[in-house]
Amino acid sequence: MFCIRRMESNNSSDVVVILIMEQNWPILSYEKGKSTYETLQLWSQIVGKIKLATLPWVNHAWHIALHITSTGLTTESMRYNDQHFQIDFDFIAHQLKITTSNGEIRQFDLHGIAVADFYRKIFNLLKELKIDLSIKPVPVELVDPIPFVQDTVHATYEDEHVIAFHGALLNIQDVFMKFRSEFRGKCSPIHFFWGSFDLALSFFSGRNAPKHPGGIPGMPNWVAEDAYCKEVSSCGFWTGGAALMEAAFYCYLYPEPKGYKSAKVKPDEAYYHQTLGEFILPYSAVQSAEKPDDKLIEFLRSTYSIGADLAKWDRESLE
Repeated sequence: MFCIRRMESNNSSDVVVILIMEQNWPILSYEKGKSTYETLQLWSQIVGKIKLATLPWVNHAWHIALHITSTGLTTESMRYNDQHFQIDFDFIAHQLKITTSNGEIRQFDLHGIAVADFYRKIFNLLKELKIDLSIKPVPVELVDPIPFVQDTVHATYEDEHVIAFHGALLNIQDVFMKFRSEFRGKCSPIHFFWGSFDLALSFFSGRNAPKHPGGIPGMPNWVAEDAYCKEVSSCGFWTGGAALMEAAFYCYLYPEPKGYKSAKVKPDEAYYHQTLGEFILPYSAVQSAEKPDDKLIEFLRSTYSIGADLAKWDRESLE
């Protein structure tokens, strides 16, 4: 959205027109975008599993996440034998791109292809580039998943929903970075987890946490145990799902301190979701606010502060 500001100098014949870009948070509709989101999640899992097959394990699985770029999502650089390569979702050109340190580029269009087609195309291109990898070809964190090679069901890619989704991620990342700058303890990068299809940021108290029970579909329990081995306050954003059919921001603590779920957090639109075990702020409340950034960071600060106080974190040294 643009604002045109007209300014006149002392010389009445001189007129300066300044074009100012105002921040614009796109509207997201889970109902309308659901099919596109589901397809993107499965595609991103294929790309994420390639990253998992390439890099050494890092605690909290931070190495497997994707990252936001000005045009979409990226794996960042990965090494295979004597070359490096990178896989990018370009949501501007609507392409999947593979680039290598040898200057080679392969790409294909994202319109009208099912998950099975995506799987076949990306591995064919990798082989052309002399990158011979294999992954477990089954989605994770989903109930009753269809193996990638058999999935001809998910094939929706609608530009308007992809563009809005990417625009939202860029805005959210900016606010998350501001929030992250206020914490000096151990904290995660701002990254996109392809399993749960969410943008996430986590702060740690430095103390050990009780063993996580696991039980996440398609994921070995040790992965969750590693991810939650330390006390953590996590916030994030996702496009919605069966338990919450709208795009939303979330915040939770593990382990959850007594009194957390009944606490009064800000802003007024935020609430505790009993099934998810998280505080929720609908994306629509931020998108429609007069100052979206302020609305979101109020939620992030409020949920973190209440949780850190109840859990008796050493906030003086962490912030």
